[in-house]
Amino acid sequence: MEDWQEHIMIDPKICAGKPIIRGTRITVDFILDLLAQGWPIEQILKNYPQLKKEDSSGHKE
Repeated sequence: MEDWQEHIMIDPKICAGKPIIRGTRITVDFILDLLAQGWPIEQILKNYPQLKKEDSSGHKE
């Protein structure tokens, strides 16, 4: 099992300290909002190509 810290980080200097997807400036709450609005993971990945599938599922393929 992977550790969530491999995918999510908090840095007070980035996005006012909100949790972000590691290696991006995309906040976790933004992704959760998209999912709550009904966006499928595939659409999120298409619109934000800097994200990787393993960031969304916690599993490497």
